[in-house]
Amino acid sequence: MHMADALISPAVGGTMWVASAGLIGYCSKKIRTVFDDRRIPLMGVLGAFVFAAQMINFSIPGTGSSGHLGGGMLLAVLLGPHAAFLVISSVLVVQALFFADGGLLALGCNMFNLGFFPCFIAYPLVFRKIVGDKPTPVRLCIGCTAAAIIGLQLGAFGVVMETVFSDISELPFRTFALVMQPIHLAIGIVEGLVTASVVAFVWKARPEVLSAVSQSKPVGSYSIKRILIILLAVAALTGSMLSWFASSYPDGLEWAMFQTSGSEELEAPEHGIHASLASIQGSTAFLPDYGFASPESEAEEELPGQWPAIDAGTTVSGLIGGLLTLSIAVLTGYILRPRKVTP
Repeated sequence: MHMADALISPAVGGTMWVASAGLIGYCSKKIRTVFDDRRIPLMGVLGAFVFAAQMINFSIPGTGSSGHLGGGMLLAVLLGPHAAFLVISSVLVVQALFFADGGLLALGCNMFNLGFFPCFIAYPLVFRKIVGDKPTPVRLCIGCTAAAIIGLQLGAFGVVMETVFSDISELPFRTFALVMQPIHLAIGIVEGLVTASVVAFVWKARPEVLSAVSQSKPVGSYSIKRILIILLAVAALTGSMLSWFASSYPDGLEWAMFQTSGSEELEAPEHGIHASLASIQGSTAFLPDYGFASPESEAEEELPGQWPAIDAGTTVSGLIGGLLTLSIAVLTGYILRPRKVTP
């Protein structure tokens, strides 16, 4: 559900940049009150995990579409909404700057759609209400699934409204919404089940992680090294090898655009801020589309539809992207951790 710059106007993009920047400032201030050093490694590892998980698109049967994990709900459950928003923002910044996944003008929209709705709406109003203070496997499964669906539905509707306010005539409100919401309902169900599986693993290994988040208290003195090692290993395996098995079908947003306008992509203006930001992104994205850049003549010779798509560029992208996200999330945590006052 990463929006490209062609889908929004400078006014909408700028407004959402301000909104997301404001949320980053708010979250940075809030986590100082309940944050401790022991949660910082978890921020980094979960950021790398979400980055890798987003590289795997799963097919939606009978639609010709695919989806991928959003990650906002998973992060909110295991880190709390404020730290979660900072981590998902880190993931999106790495994707946009270094892999040209999502536009720079649309970065504020993507942060808001993939971060605000799951972290500050679905998590407190759906997940917390269902799971309560005494989680059970059934409550966790229902809570994660319901919250993931609600969060993704709100995010998908956010995309629709942002295109409407941007006056993108190729994507009229009624038609676009009628295809965006159902396809993201199916994607939300899968995301909910995946989220529930990861949360259940962490809960069984260290239930204190969830209780610390729900009660807004420090993590404590217990060890979470085993959780960190396993999640980091899964992230490395997912980004480096399992990403070869990603579906080649267009994702939910691209599919909805095709159903509405007859094209999976829209042309951005060739001049102005769209062109300037596209130029910047072209210079920073050293692994565009999660692969080695190749001349057009070589790209045309590649065999289409080959699956699994075994590719060294994808492997390198998964490992470097995960490492970059981990580093940014950890650095963010260290910068924002409460300072001890010396008498």
